[in-house]
Amino acid sequence: MRVTRHAEAPGYVAPAHHGVATARLQGHEAGPTERFWVGLSYYLPGGGADESPAAEETVYVVLDGTLVVQADSREEDVGPLDSVHLTKGTVRRVDNRSARPATLLVIIGRRQEAAAPGPEASEAPAREASK
Repeated sequence: MRVTRHAEAPGYVAPAHHGVATARLQGHEAGPTERFWVGLSYYLPGGGADESPAAEETVYVVLDGTLVVQADSREEDVGPLDSVHLTKGTVRRVDNRSARPATLLVIIGRRQEAAAPGPEASEAPAREASK
């Protein structure tokens, strides 16, 4: 088990974000993970993430405050414990239009390497050829 204390979570720079402070809770510089990483984002009033495609499958969970998420030609106000799922490549935007800060838990998938073919894959053509 690996525990990351909030006070010790490393900060990171999230591209195309403004008025947003971020901390990595698991994955990358916070410690190894295999399939995802977890971050915490603090959106100040007027802060946001500019429109850009989700690099990998993503889930947002609002922990406090209200954010506006735009994706798939929709705009949704999301508040405490509301969640948003975005598939890889979905163009999205996040804004804090309120007068108070908002806290967002972010879970993002990690790129998976293509699995190398197992021995059975290379043996199948040889079996077919020997028939």
